[in-house]
Amino acid sequence: MKRFILQRVAPQRLLSLLLFGVVVFGSNIGFAQSSTDLSYLLTAPERSSFEETTRYDEVMAFLRVASAQSPMLHLTTFGYTTKGRAMPLVVFGDVADATVESVRASGKMPIFVQGNIHAGEVCGKEALLMLIRDLAEGRHRNWADSLVILMAPIYNADGNERVNLFNRPRQNGPLAGMGQRPNAQGLDLNRDHMKVKSPEARSLLQVFNTYDPKVVVDLHTTNGTRHAYHVTYSPPLNPNTAPPIDTYLRKTWLPEMTETIRERVGWEYYYYGNLPYRRGDPGWYTFDNRPRFNNNYVGLRNRMAILSEAYSYATFEERIMATLYFVEEILNHAADQRTAIEQVIATAEAIPLAGMDLGVRFQPSMNQESVEILMGDVETLRNPYSGSSYYERKDTVYTQTMPEWGAFEPTETARAPAHYVVSASAASVVGAYLDTHGVIYSSISEADERELEAFTIDSTTVSSREFQQIFERTLFGSSSSKWVAVEEGSLIVSTSQPLGRLVFYLLEPRSDDGLVNWAQLDKWLEPGKDYPIYRSID
Repeated sequence: MKRFILQRVAPQRLLSLLLFGVVVFGSNIGFAQSSTDLSYLLTAPERSSFEETTRYDEVMAFLRVASAQSPMLHLTTFGYTTKGRAMPLVVFGDVADATVESVRASGKMPIFVQGNIHAGEVCGKEALLMLIRDLAEGRHRNWADSLVILMAPIYNADGNERVNLFNRPRQNGPLAGMGQRPNAQGLDLNRDHMKVKSPEARSLLQVFNTYDPKVVVDLHTTNGTRHAYHVTYSPPLNPNTAPPIDTYLRKTWLPEMTETIRERVGWEYYYYGNLPYRRGDPGWYTFDNRPRFNNNYVGLRNRMAILSEAYSYATFEERIMATLYFVEEILNHAADQRTAIEQVIATAEAIPLAGMDLGVRFQPSMNQESVEILMGDVETLRNPYSGSSYYERKDTVYTQTMPEWGAFEPTETARAPAHYVVSASAASVVGAYLDTHGVIYSSISEADERELEAFTIDSTTVSSREFQQIFERTLFGSSSSKWVAVEEGSLIVSTSQPLGRLVFYLLEPRSDDGLVNWAQLDKWLEPGKDYPIYRSID
């Protein structure tokens, strides 16, 4: 199958040609309407022998041209970056336009795929551009029978434009540089899903709240351990994720895709992991349980989430293609198994939380059986433009048997209440966060007295180091039942809603990633006083 034509074209000339077509011919470009051949429409890597990555203006021009070729492609925006750049969203499906109303009216299952949350990890952006071009040429039309696909190829658009030859210096290309990890505020957008301090994250949550994608795919590049996989992946890692979602991803979806890609291209994919750095027991260790990370956050929303991490020491071209194959197979499975996926989600949403013990603190857990990990090696090469060294994978492949630490387990739990009562004094702050996350709640119109469970604060500790511009806080204390004067304007937040697991994680006083951790309730945290959010006694 012909996928692209490599030729060297100056980026300024390419951008001028694309913009000329959009401006002169408008959204219906005459020269392309008579043909589905878009071989002239190249990404920056394709036209530069994979030495460059696509810049923001080029991305926007590319998307305008591609979306004009098919009535099934619709280009819109879903928010703005810190620097005011519009964040593009391409909607593919049997829909009239890109609006939430049209997507919902279609009756098809929405899936959201994003690239470039870390703008030095650019293979996802390039893979999505190539996929959008394929869709514009008429490929994969069968997906529209059951899916609406929402694609955001350049989420961290500001970081994308801060190209530097010394960003991610050990990564194997693009040799002409790539963007930076944080956004323009200096925030890591893949740590911002709970505290939501960036305009980008606020915009992303609006996508989740309105389009309500049933599956979310997040595309990255990984480095570190010298393994032999082209892509490593992960389902949600927080143990509070509904078991039906975790089971379906681990037992069905991810293993089936691994086998399909092995048969298709002969490449190996496996669960994300690394060997310990310098010290620690040998093993294959996954990353983190906290919902500040995209895939863990989505899991707490009772939705499917898949993390993709292309191997950074593979060539830039291979990383792009490995990511593209992965996304294609995710969408193939989703299209074929739409009913099964929706049934799993419905089952997860129907699980009552009240009275259930859920985790607030966690530790890695070791799988019962050791696994064979495919290991590799690299050679050191020199970037001809920067003079710095980088790694390129060798063809060496060998197996190493080791324990796998691929999940987490609670070290501390709390009982999920039927509902929380947020004191009137904290209602404005907490309510704003609940609104941002799409949580349903109500306000108390008349003061009364209720028997509730209160968390009485003994002490607090604050991190000695700032993280993401915040000093994280930990709360200590004990719970007991008491009669509480509930003032008018207090909030009732039920856990009997699709976002009930997220509600628990945001509001619990001992949560390792909730509002307390992110120092958003400091005003109310005094030793000897009650935490300003009470729990119902059921």
